[in-house]
Amino acid sequence: MKLQLEYVINCSPKVLFNRLSTASGLTEWFADDVRVKGNVYTFVWGDSMQDAEKKNHRENKTVRYEWIDDDSDKAESYFEFIISQDELTNDVSLTVIDFADADEVEATTDLWASQITKLKQLLGS
Repeated sequence: MKLQLEYVINCSPKVLFNRLSTASGLTEWFADDVRVKGNVYTFVWGDSMQDAEKKNHRENKTVRYEWIDDDSDKAESYFEFIISQDELTNDVSLTVIDFADADEVEATTDLWASQITKLKQLLGS
């Protein structure tokens, strides 16, 4: 099931994009550690590791990570960050696209909310 979660982030798209698209930025709020080799990002959480390839990278706009070792053949084996800025108010919003099984939607939504809260604190937002 596709999830599209939107959060208002009070910072510039450039600063936000850096936290979403670099190993050092992602390590600050998303994972315990992030290692990069070319376009492959290894996300580390405790004892578990997962590899993803960075795709659809558009500076200060969007970045998508496609899971490499996902056992499923589903097209839903990625997560994506989309940054948008309202032309009138200049408000910056972050849309997170992720996927979860029907019985995991609430837990996945809560996890993203927790991670984004951490990101906002980091950004002083």
